[in-house]
Formats: sequence, C-alpha cells, structure tokens
Amino acid sequence: MKIVLFALNGSYAHTSLAVRCLRGPLERAGYDVVIIERSLRDRSDEVLQALYGEHAALYGFSAYIWNITEMLSLAEDLKALLPDTRIVFGGPEVSYDTARFDTCSFIDSLVIGEGEDAMVTLADAVRDHRDLPGKIDGGTPDVMKDEGILYRDGDYTDSEMLYYESSRGCPYHCAYCLSSESTGIRAKSVEQTLCDLEHFETLGTKSRIIKFVDRTFNFHADRANRIWAALADERFTGHYHFEICASLLNEESFRVLSAMPKGKIQLEIGLQSTNPETLAEVSRHIDPKSVIEATRRIHDMGNIHVHLDLIAGLPYESYERFRQSFSDAYDCCDMLQLGFLKLLHGTRLRRDAEKYGYVYSAKPPYTILQTAWMSRDELFRLSEIADLLDRYYSSGSFARSLACAVPLAASPFDFYEGLLDTIKSHSGVSVRRLSQVDAFRYFYDYVSTLTDDTASFEACMHTDFASKETRRMPLSVIKHTYPKQT
Repeated sequence: MKIVLFALNGSYAHTSLAVRCLRGPLERAGYDVVIIERSLRDRSDEVLQALYGEHAALYGFSAYIWNITEMLSLAEDLKALLPDTRIVFGGPEVSYDTARFDTCSFIDSLVIGEGEDAMVTLADAVRDHRDLPGKIDGGTPDVMKDEGILYRDGDYTDSEMLYYESSRGCPYHCAYCLSSESTGIRAKSVEQTLCDLEHFETLGTKSRIIKFVDRTFNFHADRANRIWAALADERFTGHYHFEICASLLNEESFRVLSAMPKGKIQLEIGLQSTNPETLAEVSRHIDPKSVIEATRRIHDMGNIHVHLDLIAGLPYESYERFRQSFSDAYDCCDMLQLGFLKLLHGTRLRRDAEKYGYVYSAKPPYTILQTAWMSRDELFRLSEIADLLDRYYSSGSFARSLACAVPLAASPFDFYEGLLDTIKSHSGVSVRRLSQVDAFRYFYDYVSTLTDDTASFEACMHTDFASKETRRMPLSVIKHTYPKQT
C-alpha cells in the first residue's frame, strides 16, 4: 500500500524533518512510502498534480502555522479528485483546539501530538478497510533509539539547511510556546549523536547548516559540552546551529566554546524581555542579566555567531518598557532578532488572551495586533524598527558605522527611533525598499544631527560600504544634511 507524506516548506532552502520522522516506522511496518516536498513558492496547481499523480491510499499532511492555509486548500482539492483516498493531518497546528477542523470533511483523521506510532496505526486501519478515528493521540513513541539522521541520498537536493533532532521535549514551560504543553525530555546519548553527525559527513554537508531542532540543546550541560568539544575536531566539516539556554552554560561550556573553530557553530539564545514582571508572568524563569552577560561573553570570543531573541507584545511590557529591553540586549550579539508574539493554539497566552487585552490576527500565524500595554500604533512602530534592525545591525553591513554612531544617542533604542524618523521624513519609502546607497545616505543624515564631528564616522562608513560593494561610496551620500538636534 502506498502512503504519501507531504511537506510544504517555507522556502527551497529548507527541508522537512517531520515527514522523515514518519517514513522509517511506516516502512518497517511494510508500507511503500513516498515523500513529496514542495515550497510555498511553488504553483499550487503543480503541487496538487504531484500529489494526485501518486494515487496513494493514504496521504499525511504535515501542518504548521506557515502552511496550514495552503495545506487545507490542497487537501480539499485532492479529496475531490480522489474521494476514496484517506487524508490525515498532523503537526503542531492541528494538535490543539481541534474543533475548528470539524467542518473539514476532506480530513479523515487528525494526529494529536507525535506521529510516529499514530501513523502506523492509521495505515493499518486503511489497509484493513477499517474506519479511521476522527483524531488519534500520538502518545510518547520511542523516538530516540538508533534512527540515524533520517536523510537519505537524493532526498535533500540543494537545500542549504538540514535538520537533526538529538532530544525531544523542553525543561521550560513558557506560556507562549507549544513546548510548554509537554513534560520530560528524551535524548540520544552523546555517542549516538556524534555517530549521526558523522553520517552527515557522507552526504557532503560541508557548505550546509545542520540545525538542531532541540528546544533547549544544553538542557544537560555535560552532555552539551561533550558534543561541542567533539565537533571542534576537523573531521566534522559542517556548520551547526543550536538553540540554547544561556543560563545553563557553565565554565566548562565557555572553555569548550572558546576553542571552537571560527564559524563552525552558531547559537540562538532566547532572552525575550528583561522585564522581571513579564518573565514571571510567562513562566520564563531566567535572570536576564546573566543571560546578557553570557551572550556577550560568547560574542566577545569572536569565533561563534550569536543570535539573541526579543519578543514584542508580552504581558506587562509597554512600549517604554520594551525600549529598555531592547537597549539592554543591544550590542551583545551578532544578530538581535525582534520578533512579535504569536498566539498559538494550545498555549496559555492564547487561552488567557482576554485577560491581557490581546487583539490578534484570526489567521495564521496569529500575530499580536494590540495589547493592554501596547497600542496598535506602537506595535507597528516596533515592526518598522525591527526592519531597521535587520537592515542595519543584523546584516553586518554597517558594523563599524553603528559602533561609532549608536553611542551618540541617549540609548540604542533612541538611536533606531531617530534613524527611523529620518528615513520616514525624507525617503518616502519603507526601510525594506531603500537602496543601499540611500540606506547609507539617510544614516549619515541622521548622525550629522547628533554631532558636528562626523570625520571618524565618515571613515567608518567608507569602510563599511567598501566591504560589501565593488564601487566607491558616492559623494552624494554625505552631500545633504539636516539641522542638528537640540
């Protein structure tokens, strides 16, 4: 019996680990499994044709907030073409508040939670011509046994990023995250993890990023340190991305990380806010000062690319208080990511939305639009500052200039507000649409209002421009200035 496992990725650079997690258990149960993997950029009629062309007995759709709308549309059309086929939806977007899918008659069953065992159960029912349950609880399958890396030759094409899971579960219960709904952590041993990572080398992963999907990779400090220490060896040629909790790093962690070859790993650290009241309300029990200190310590090593995350829209954080969180976190990392709260189905913040005065989009990804502490206008202004942060800071294209200019303002957040106002006042276009020359021009225009002595800043600008462009910076960049602020 043929089974199609279908993934719709955000871009061509990504691959789906979820469908590969399901392939092995189904094949061991004796089923013929076909993976169909497409991107949201693909034409929907071509994707539908690929699905229809298999004429499978069972289709498994892997649903997330970024693809659920397209997935539902494709499934409805597929069912119209193949009315006798069975369609199963699984994934985080359908595991909670399942009543909203009651009207989707084209879905035969929903998998709640993990799918490895549940999909085999459903496949057996289809094979035996039994009715499928409207939904099935996936339970807690034994997924940390010797499954290997799940990728096979030929099914990762030219993807820039491959995914790997060395543990499942999270020690924290943050109120905005779906991981808060699970308990316990299942993990592979250090030896098995390293064996798997060596297998990646046989795929030619030298230019690819191996992204660990573990929610908190260093939940056990000694285990993480041993894996990192091994990865420093030259036999591991990939680039590795880990999401970690900075509070769990110990002195051995810093010692091991400091010895890592430059560029081999990158770390993503969740700060979210520096407001103690906010962190307590969302059950994120960290000391923001220690997180920032640890992040800065890693960043200052100079060999590891560090992402630090903030979330706008959390409880008890006003625009002015977020200004403080932003300034506290600024300049201790390579990439400061300013994200916006999304009220995911199954999270406590969504259940308590009325309590917090949340107004949010009814459509995925359920982005917050307004809170009891932050107006719509303020949240939109933060979205513009997020664009500015991506363009200037996280891109690395203005590194020297920013280091020279930001201290001229009252705070890092004040600097970006002022730069935003200059661009909006004089450009007439959004930050995303600025040419690189104009991005430098308005940057200079703003800084020239902060100081009369721009000589050192101009030198930094020329260096930054030359590092990314083959031409020299046009003289027009520093030709026009505006009145100095008082």
